[in-house]
Amino acid sequence: MRDLAGKTAFVTGGASGIGFALGRAFAEAGMNVMLADIEAGALAAAVEALRGAGPDVRGIACDVADPPSVERAAAATVAAFGRVHVLCNNAGVAGGSGIDAIVPDTWRWVLDVNVMGVVHGIHAFLPHMRAHGEGGHIVNTASMAGLISGFGFSPYAASKFAVVAISEGLASELAPLGIGVTVLCPGFVRTRIGESGRNRPARYGAMPVPDPASKAGRLAAGVAEGVRTGMDPSAVAARVLSAIRADELYVFTHPEMRGELEARFAAVLAAMDAAASRSSGC
Repeated sequence: MRDLAGKTAFVTGGASGIGFALGRAFAEAGMNVMLADIEAGALAAAVEALRGAGPDVRGIACDVADPPSVERAAAATVAAFGRVHVLCNNAGVAGGSGIDAIVPDTWRWVLDVNVMGVVHGIHAFLPHMRAHGEGGHIVNTASMAGLISGFGFSPYAASKFAVVAISEGLASELAPLGIGVTVLCPGFVRTRIGESGRNRPARYGAMPVPDPASKAGRLAAGVAEGVRTGMDPSAVAARVLSAIRADELYVFTHPEMRGELEARFAAVLAAMDAAASRSSGC
């Protein structure tokens, strides 16, 4: 999708961070934009901030973990703009775990938002995108935590590995239909994901506080520092726009993390070599 002007984008987690930056970038590229977010006050402020940045920017309250909420947001977007061409499944939350304090409700919350939120977005918008026949693009926000295992026993890492797999499988099926797929795998970006517990619904119970001395606690502190000093979201959004236009599957924003990725792949390949060696020796 090289020509974005006049088309429409739907962005979840659009009130702040990467989602807001994507909304601004799309608007400035001449697109109509629907920002979706669970946080009503921040959403209203985001829409106001982008007023005049593009043809038409609107907002709609949406809980991506709730299928009817996503379906309502999709219907409202189609009613407002007619056709949707770019879907950004960007909403995400962080959640610590580790082996010292395994909280199933936290796993459910993180997986419901980070994984099922992506599935719900695809379910709500893909039939529409296929039906209008004008092509389109789906962007799923994962993380470098979806490719390397430095987060340990973590619902966040598990969810982002799932988003990478979802995106790779989706890309292979949608390519013949003229609908592209991009999976965004950033490192640390200046967002509020470390504060995502502020929007944790009551149905998942209270947000647990990890022991600062545990691995989960140390990781949480490291993530908070990384977020504070991370990349500007606008730079990430610019990279995503480039990927949409070039139909690129993977977007990496922190090439300095290549070594960690290579270490994981090397371990996997070494295990495969060992398996091959054992097989040939039988």
